Amino acid sequence: MTARTDTRIRTVSLWHVPLTSHTAYYMADGKTCDTVETVVIAVETNSGLTGWGEVCPIPHYLPAYARGVEPALLELAPVILGADPVGVGATMAAAESWLPGHVYAKSALDIALWDITGQVAGLPLHALLGGRRQADLPLYHSITCIDPDEMSRIARDAQAQGITQFQAKLGASGDWQTDVERLTKVREAVGPGPLVYGDWNCGATSLDATRVGRAVSHLDVMLEQPCATLDDCARVRAATGLPMKLDELAHDTASLLEAHRLGIMDAVALKLSKFGGLSATRRARDLCLHLGSKMCIEDTWGSDITTAALLHLGAATEPARVLNVCDLSGYVAPRLAPDAPTRANGRIAPPEGPGLGVVVDRVALGKPDLILE
Repeated sequence: MTARTDTRIRTVSLWHVPLTSHTAYYMADGKTCDTVETVVIAVETNSGLTGWGEVCPIPHYLPAYARGVEPALLELAPVILGADPVGVGATMAAAESWLPGHVYAKSALDIALWDITGQVAGLPLHALLGGRRQADLPLYHSITCIDPDEMSRIARDAQAQGITQFQAKLGASGDWQTDVERLTKVREAVGPGPLVYGDWNCGATSLDATRVGRAVSHLDVMLEQPCATLDDCARVRAATGLPMKLDELAHDTASLLEAHRLGIMDAVALKLSKFGGLSATRRARDLCLHLGSKMCIEDTWGSDITTAALLHLGAATEPARVLNVCDLSGYVAPRLAPDAPTRANGRIAPPEGPGLGVVVDRVALGKPDLILE
């Protein structure tokens, strides 16, 4: 165990790193995820420890953008530098008091503080987040919204690698009939049993989503976040009778409680940067355990650092309530930590070392874009 003698934050470094997806992800409402900038931070202490954090907002997706992290950290410098990194709750509370909101920017900081805390304790983060509940975790595979036949081929290829859960992106072509074909062909491609759900990323009207849902209501499928408001999602749920997963609109306690009240949270995506890091997402996890929802524990996008963080939280969650996790780093290049976990037979295990348990290739990152000291 690392000594706790006067461990204080000495410097914070930041890098902007372009991540290129293995394939362009086309989504409803004109959203595309191809090359996206992730933000990596290193929090270093006067005792020689380094904690790593990462946040990767997708453009035009949520109230977050990559170039907003640097000015937020500059603003937070007076309450970060010299703070005790092991006091994650106290330091993040001071950050919230100093700069309310901007949770996505604080997400990377919170992850880095947890990384240091785990290193000081000499324990992997899942041991500090509730204890390891399973050796590895189920993955889903996200399928870009393209030609229905090509989407079914991607689904079969992923299934051959052990994947049993498939997210089919919908809405990119702007016609509901093709979305019906997409869901139908992916469902047929993987056969009975595996989980298939269609995701509009808030890009559908309640009318179009209802028409799709009614057309596939005889199939074993789930709908994900069809509309941009909770009320519209509730109308689709009531009109189609299909189970629903919430994503973009689930971001704090109030939104989770309201979605549960409306009956549209059979499953929910808990994304670290939407809530503000591991601390807030753990609280959301605990609320969802109480509410009865299954959870997809993940993040908006990113590489090995944020993937490691979400895997630790997933591993510390009751297995029956973990719908899936996402190996974000498996979708992009470059890898930030070349020896970080990878998928195997449709599942993935958290890192084993103390803290996050990943070794970031600092040489490959190059010179930081910002150093606070």
